[in-house]
Amino acid sequence: MESWELMAPCHFGLEAVLKREILDLGYEVSRVEDGKVYFWGDARAVADGNIFLRTTERILIKVGSIHAESFDELFEETKKLRWEDYIPKNGKFWVAKANSVKSKLFSPSDIQSIMKKAIVDRLQQVYNIRWFPEDGASYPLRVSILKNQVFIGLDTTGISLHKRGYRKMTVKAPLSETLAAALILLTPWKRDRILVDPFCGSGTFPIEAAMIAANQAPGRMRTFQAQQWENLIAKKCWQDAREEADDLVEGQIEVDIQGYDLDGEAISYARENARLAGVDSLIHFQQRPVSELNHSKKYGFLIGNPPYGERLESQSDLRALYREIGQAYERLDSWSMYLITAYEQAERAIEKKADKNRKIYNGMMKTYFYQYFGSAPRGRAASVKE
Repeated sequence: MESWELMAPCHFGLEAVLKREILDLGYEVSRVEDGKVYFWGDARAVADGNIFLRTTERILIKVGSIHAESFDELFEETKKLRWEDYIPKNGKFWVAKANSVKSKLFSPSDIQSIMKKAIVDRLQQVYNIRWFPEDGASYPLRVSILKNQVFIGLDTTGISLHKRGYRKMTVKAPLSETLAAALILLTPWKRDRILVDPFCGSGTFPIEAAMIAANQAPGRMRTFQAQQWENLIAKKCWQDAREEADDLVEGQIEVDIQGYDLDGEAISYARENARLAGVDSLIHFQQRPVSELNHSKKYGFLIGNPPYGERLESQSDLRALYREIGQAYERLDSWSMYLITAYEQAERAIEKKADKNRKIYNGMMKTYFYQYFGSAPRGRAASVKE
């Protein structure tokens, strides 16, 4: 079976989490860049990556990496690539997305147009045809240019992997499923420990935690672009990967995962999303303010995405909310707390300095992941995870 170099993009600052996921699947990581992890794999790896990885947005098959400082050079170098190894005569192909950073070529639409023409020119010569019906499977391409180095990849995923299929109802500015999963995996939380999200919104943190606890692969219930590519990936690869994902699900587990929110409508959304994800029996949702957060058990985890300005009327409201978070945390015996927020005065308002602070980009927004490490039960490692 042919092997490719595959590329998996992720949120900036969370590359190590994705790398660990890929290694746990049994694949060899070739290199790591800002927001990207590359690894070697065959057709089964494409299926595994799409179905099992929780923290990437998509899986791309690397077609080539070329250097281009002019459109003529882009055309000629693109044309040299062996497109016939990927796209059949009746394949529909286009450059779905192009981005450029610190490069001489910077117009996405021109990059897309030039590369499409180059691929057509190459395949016309190879297949000895002048017109392409493009009535077969779709082969979208994604291109990224950094310092005049052009990465070209076939998008095996289609709709982004953060769309698991369960989140039909959302509140304003929800946290993406892939980011929520990555932040949970960045902590040492395990399913035998309590997890509470006091700002659960539409339920993303609790639902992702429950899916991790139940060993439920995030992509097992959805479809992917490359399922059409029988010239590259046999149907059996997808069937085997899904069967493995189904076999790994643990239906009978006991967990203590809770989600609270002040907004009653958000709680109803969260319950419905959890039902669609098949984990509603594992999560307790309740309309409740953070000021009432308390728990008699020790060694739990508080993880959340509190408001940081867009839903509060003033900075004084924001400070008061974060002060309430700090007061709630003081009441929790031996707990750990993890908060992602863009509010730069969070530690001052909480009145406690974080043990660790990680900068993470949520889209174009710079956020901080404040990590407060609680003590661990006797015989267990402390709540620190790199």
